[in-house]
Amino acid sequence: MPNEEKMPSLRIENVPKELYEALQARAKAHNHSVGAEVLSVIREIVPTKKELKTRQNFLRQLEKMRSRRIPSNKPVVSAEVMLREDRAR
Repeated sequence: MPNEEKMPSLRIENVPKELYEALQARAKAHNHSVGAEVLSVIREIVPTKKELKTRQNFLRQLEKMRSRRIPSNKPVVSAEVMLREDRAR
């Protein structure tokens, strides 16, 4: 397997006991080792370049949608009027 890239390792020292115990409990709840749970938490919190790009594209699309105005010649009806009309049915 010559093309396999070795993944970097991460070692964390001086973890407060209370935090480590919380990680152990979370790992147990997810049927993970503590190391696998830490990696899972990091994946949830730290976005990769690809994830950041995906988020930026999503925000651009959202801004485009927000900037579009639907042309209408009709007056805007208040929520109060709509509720009264609905109750009258």
